[in-house]
This record gives sequence, C-alpha cells and structure tokens, in this order.
Amino acid sequence: MENKEKVRLQESKEGKNWKEWGPYLSERQWATVREDYTEHGNAWESVTHDHARSKAYRWGEDGIGGFCNSDQRICFAWAFWNGQDTILKERLFGLTSHEGNHGEDVKELYYYLDSTPTHSYMKMLYKYPQQEFPYSILVDENIKRKKSEREYEILDTGLFEKDEYFDIFMHYAKSDTDDFLFEVEAHNRGKKDAELVVLPTIWFRNTWSSGRDLVKPQVYQVDEHTLRIEHHLLGNFFLYFDDSVVEQVYCDNETNRKRLYNTNGTSLFPKDAINDYIVDGKAATNPEKKGTKASGVFKLKIAQGQPASVRIRLCREELLFPFEGFDSVMKARKSESDHFYSELQSLIPTDELRSIQRQAFAGMMWSKQFYYYNVRKWLEGDAGKHRPPQNRKNGRNSDWDHLFNYDVISMPDKWEYPWYAAWDLAFHCIPIARIDPEFAKQQLLLLLQERYLHPNGQIPAYEWNFTDVNPPVHAWAVLRVFKIDRKMNGGKGDYDFLIRAFHKLMLNFTWWVNRKDENGNNIFEGGFLGLDNIGVFDRNHKIVEDAHLEQADSTSWMAMFALNMLRISLDISMEHPLYQDMAIKFFEHFLYIGGAMNNVGDTNVNLWDDEDNFYYDVIHTPDQANRQMKVRSMVGLIPLYAVEILESQYYQALPEFRKRVDFLLKERPLLASLVARWEEEGKDHHRILSILRGFRLKKILQRMLDPEEFLSEFGIRALSKHHEKEPYQFEINNQLFEVAYLPGESDSSFFGGNSNWRGPIWFPVNYLLLESLLKFYRYYGEDFKIEYPTGSGAYKNILEITRDLCRRMMNIFLTDNKGNRPLYGKYKKLQKDPHFKDYILFYEYFNGDTGEGLGAAHQTGWTGLIAEMIYRYYAE
Repeated sequence: MENKEKVRLQESKEGKNWKEWGPYLSERQWATVREDYTEHGNAWESVTHDHARSKAYRWGEDGIGGFCNSDQRICFAWAFWNGQDTILKERLFGLTSHEGNHGEDVKELYYYLDSTPTHSYMKMLYKYPQQEFPYSILVDENIKRKKSEREYEILDTGLFEKDEYFDIFMHYAKSDTDDFLFEVEAHNRGKKDAELVVLPTIWFRNTWSSGRDLVKPQVYQVDEHTLRIEHHLLGNFFLYFDDSVVEQVYCDNETNRKRLYNTNGTSLFPKDAINDYIVDGKAATNPEKKGTKASGVFKLKIAQGQPASVRIRLCREELLFPFEGFDSVMKARKSESDHFYSELQSLIPTDELRSIQRQAFAGMMWSKQFYYYNVRKWLEGDAGKHRPPQNRKNGRNSDWDHLFNYDVISMPDKWEYPWYAAWDLAFHCIPIARIDPEFAKQQLLLLLQERYLHPNGQIPAYEWNFTDVNPPVHAWAVLRVFKIDRKMNGGKGDYDFLIRAFHKLMLNFTWWVNRKDENGNNIFEGGFLGLDNIGVFDRNHKIVEDAHLEQADSTSWMAMFALNMLRISLDISMEHPLYQDMAIKFFEHFLYIGGAMNNVGDTNVNLWDDEDNFYYDVIHTPDQANRQMKVRSMVGLIPLYAVEILESQYYQALPEFRKRVDFLLKERPLLASLVARWEEEGKDHHRILSILRGFRLKKILQRMLDPEEFLSEFGIRALSKHHEKEPYQFEINNQLFEVAYLPGESDSSFFGGNSNWRGPIWFPVNYLLLESLLKFYRYYGEDFKIEYPTGSGAYKNILEITRDLCRRMMNIFLTDNKGNRPLYGKYKKLQKDPHFKDYILFYEYFNGDTGEGLGAAHQTGWTGLIAEMIYRYYAE
C-alpha cells in the first residue's frame, strides 16, 4: 500500500506546496511583546484577554483550532457559545504573569490528537463547559494564592464533576493544496440535553490599517450557504456551510475604539460585533452581509450523551455540491495518517506507547505558528499612526533593528510561549526530523539567516529580550538532524544543509569567544542560560559591582559546541577535504576549553572541587577571588555533554587532520591527556574526546545516579535532593541567598515564577544526558560498569543505565499498576474518566519526586522529545 503522506512530503520537496496552509494561527496574540505599545513595556497589561475580542492586532492573529495560509492573511478558526457565558469563546483564556501565583498559565482543557506533517489530516479536542465559564473565579482565586500553594486549575472549580461539558472534536482534511474540509463533532457528555452555538469564522489579518497593504480584502455572502473571499494577493475562495447553518453574520477586523478608548472608530461594525450580536442580541453586525470577518451561525441542540456535527469547506472552486464526497475524503485522510504513523511505529510494542508518541508528534505539528516581527517598524511605528513612546528606541530589542521575522516557526507553546525561543527550537527539530526532516532543516537554517542572526553573530533568544543568552545547542541540533535525515535517506546526507549551517554557526561560535570569555582564559560566562532560577542569584545580573562570574555550565556548553563543530567539519571533510582546516581549529578550541576546566595553565580558576568531586560556578569579587558556589545542580552535570566519539574511518581517511592532530598532541601532552584518550582506542577502535576522564566521570555519575541526590524515579533532577535537608547558603555584600530543593513549582517570583530548575525533571537536559551516556558507552563498551543506583550494590554498564533512565522518563506518561499516569497527579478526572484518561498533555517540566506535570501544559516543543526517546528505545 502506497504511503500517501510520504508522497505528499516528496511533492512538497519538489515544489507542490502541501504545507502552504496549516495550523499557523497563534493561541494567544494578546499580551505579547509585539502587540505592546505601552510606555513602560508592560506587555502583559498592554492588550488583555478582555481587550482581545475588540482590538485588531498589528502583528498576528489568534483563535481556537486555527487554520490559515502561511502568512496569516486568510484565517479560519472556531468560536463557541454555551448560552451562559458573557462573551463568545473565540480564544483560549488564561492568567497573565501577574495574575497567576506561578506566573502565566492557560486555564482551559484542550488536546492536540493528530496531525500529519503536511497537515493533510488534523484533529484537536476542546472541552467546553456547559455552565458559565469561571473567568473571574480563576483570576481571583489564583491572585489570592501564595507562591507556596498549588495553582488553581479549571478542574478545581468543579465545572467538570457532573460531566456538564461538550467534547468538541475538530477534524481537518485537505482534498488538495487549496481545498480544505473542516468538521466539528460536538459530544454532549452531560445527563441533560444542551444547546451549543458553533461559529466557524473566517477573517483577514488586518494589513491595511498599518499601511502595509493599500487594498482591503473582502468577504461577502453569495447565498445562504456560501460566502466569497476576495483577496488581492491570494485570489478568490469560497467558504461553504452545510445545510444546518442558520445565518451568516459579518463585521470588520477593526478595533472597537468606542469600547476601548471612548473614541470613534473606522468601522461601524468592529471586530467584536459578532460577539455582541450572538451574546447580547445587539444589531451590531453588517446588514449588507459583507466585511473583513464573517461567521456561519449553527445552533445545535444536542441530546444527552449524543454528538452533533457541523461541516465546512473552504476552496477556490465554485461548487454546486460542496459536500459531495466530504465524508470519504475525511475518512481517507484519516486512514492515510494512520498508515503514515503505523510505518514509523512498527517496532513500538504497545498501543499505549504508540498513542503517546503520536500525540507528541501531533503537538509538534500543531505548534507551528506564523510569527511576524519587524523590529525596526515596531520601534518607529506605522506612518500616520500613533507613534510608540520615544524611550522604546533605547529599550527592549532596540539593538536588533535588523530583525525581520515573517515565517512559520515551531513554537514552545502557542498559548504560554507564542514566540520562538532559540534553544527550545533546537530541541523541537529532533523529533520533527523523524517525520519531516525538510521542515526541521528549514527551521534550523531560519535562525541563522541574516534576518535573524545578529550581525555580530548572536542568535536571537526570544522576543522578551533577544539579547538574552541561550545555551549554544544549535550546532548539536544541526548535527543530529543531519544524521537522522542521512539514515532515513539510506546513507545519503544533505551536505548542502550541513555546509550552509556550518558557515553561519562559525559566526555564532566567534561571537561566544569574543563576547562571553571576558578574561580570554577559555572560561565562559553567559548569564542564566535558560536555566532560570538554578543559580544562587540571577546570573543575568551582577550581584555586586565589579563582580565576575565564571560558569561551569557555560564553559561546558562551549566545549560541547566546539566538539559539535569539530564533528560537523569532519563530516563535511569526508566530501570536501578542505574543511580539515576547520576540524583542526575546533579540535584545538576544545583542548583549550577542556584544559581550562581542568585548571591547566595560568587560568587560576578551579571549577572542579576535589573534595566534593563536582563542578561549580566560581565568582570573583573585589574582596575575594575564586569563590566556588557549591550548589549541586545540573550546572555540574553539563560537563558530561562535552563528549564526542571519532570513528577510526575519519582518522584514516583524512590525512591532513591526522597529521596536525598528532603534532598538536605531541606538543601539548599534558593538556591532551586531561581531556582526551586519543592514543587509547576504545570499543570498535573508536577514539574519545571528553572533558571527563575515568575518575571524574565515575565521580559525577556516582552523584547523578544517587536517589538521595539527582536520580528520581522519573529521570534526573535539575537540583540534588541533598539540598532538601541541607540548603546551600551564600552571603555576599550583607545579603544572604539560599538554594533549597524544590521538586515542584517555584516558591518565588524569580524569572516570573512560572518555571523551576531547583529540583524538577526537564526533558531537554535529560535528553542530552542520555545522548552523552550513549557516547561514553560506544567508547568504553560493556565492561565499564558503575553501581546503579548508587548505594544499591548492583553494577550495570552505561547502556543498561541509559535505557533505564529512558524508561523512567517514559513512565511519566505511562499508566502504572494502579492505572494512573504520574503526570496527572491528584486529578482523578484525568486519571480515570474514559473521556479524559487517554489524552496526553506534554508539560514544561515534571515534579522531581512524583512525576506530576507542571508549568506550561502544551509544551510539546521540547517535551515532545519523548517521541524520539520512544523511537530510539524500541527502534534503534
């Protein structure tokens, strides 16, 4: 049987744009930096959820189950009304950073259930209460709660206890590249008949108010079941409603200035007119049945325990019978999705594992979003419009005025983090490469383009502050995606991709060397490096004047970066031998960084503590130099990442590289002996480059694999449990700082308080640990054994340990012997209810003791790595 989705992927590669339309709408455009035009840069208060229904956005659009073309010019989404709410459910609700006791958080129940890479078939579930949605209760209760208390979730309100809700399944299928089928299947889970208004909505992103477009597109009614879309760039489309449609309503995607600012607006029928018509019965919509936003109105009365459906079709052709063959196309695309994933999952043994992995892939695909941010235009404002405050030109992102983002990008979470983050995206690309390597490669190259990469070589971090520094994992991701793609292509590697990425990564590497090695001693700083509150204090800012922090993690990341670049240059050298020069450059860089970490030469900085046998950050202050901050955290485990295996064929096939390496090792024997076992071939004649030789490797692993320290039933904790009984205290400048083990959510507002690196399990850093352990196994082989767990008296080789750690992390999502999934904690509804228990949320991080999911609930981004872990555990 032909794999139709693979055919579509190949056709996309050859120019047939199956991916032009997809789930590229945000789930929250309000309260983003892009939409913030306030004087003090308070993005969370600039455009609120209450404003969102009335304000036309400048930089993007949002909606529930959104679908649009690749630059969001024509947008489609679903809106609902239960007859009780005071507003339409047009977008997902959540708390701002100031309202939540642990920062921003979406307060809705929704799940991404399926998607092919070309979005030929997609499925999403939204759970909508039949009683009034508790907007104010969720805000008020969370504001009252302390940092030490749990968040107040929608399940805590009791709204779902009597099953008085709708399960709204949204199905999508592509009949062709510009022919789309949409269906809502709404199930009444309650014990009484219930009414639901469904509003499939089409609208245009407002590109005319800013002056970007001189022509305003239009949508208007053709007949009672059809509307016509006319766009000057995309052409004409028709939207067809099935026979159950009651009416069509129209307005404009224009700001209701009267409501928000008490001034006259540009439209008599602004953005919230449909809301006012449906909810309040006002004659607010355009009686002429035209505008830039329109909805079909479906009024469903659904019997208890029964479903009802709404069908929509969007296509270029004017059809006499638009729903002829609708069901067969929807069924065929669903079957093709099943076939695509069944081939990928052929070696995965259980339905449960296959379901978890498939939902993870679905989340990765649904988390694509069109992201638009022209920083220069954002700083200056639009011609003829209200100008941004003058202080913006010296404020946030003002030194990134070259940045022009106008692309579909993989988001960490389209509600909580509806903006790209550099190191998140690198991790996203690993599981994505397993199903769509072309998209993964495109994403990695995107952040290296001149429209993104700063002229000085820095990769932009995220919109809150592009200048923040994320760990340099981009080269690692490029290498991993290259290898995955090569293996899937029968050994044929995409060297064009690898070379293009390598050249730009050279600029980024140089930026790190020039900007983040202040003393030129190969010991690096970098700030918080994505690990938020892991430090004693905010590592982004100096704690006292003239203080200087030298970081074990930053230096280890750079050692890893150097090894990644070495490996890339060697891979390229096998096709283009001239790149051997670059391989030597990065080999030498690694030796110097590794030597500095081992206090070789005149660095006078000791990151390694001989008493604790662990790596720590070192702070220098005017009154005391070389003061170690002895927090046992992931910072001290990151040196494990700096490892690379070089197979014998590279050494033999590249004579120039071999000759110059031999010379370098002969000239610097002490340096070489501390960071490499070059002369000692390991398993299968491999050679190893690593910061950690045998003694230090064993000592770090001894701590990492100790249940009283880092080893949890669910992976490796970000902070040692040792600090639960013995918090680390650090006094400086008459200030006392303390770091204690917190397995769950943060108890402070450090970095917004919405994440915690002082004890929980985080997938990205755990995944890198697993990869590193596999490299050590490839060198040391089966005879190198370590006590596991520490103190147990049992010894295992590194492969056995790696597989067990992977199993522990998979167990977060799997049902235990009581039928419970650790990630759902105390919530019986999520654990036992047949309409909940098999739907998976991919949380941002997990409780270090219980495995309960915490933080952003839809961060299928880097937690989507579980899909790759399941694949490698069973299929490789």
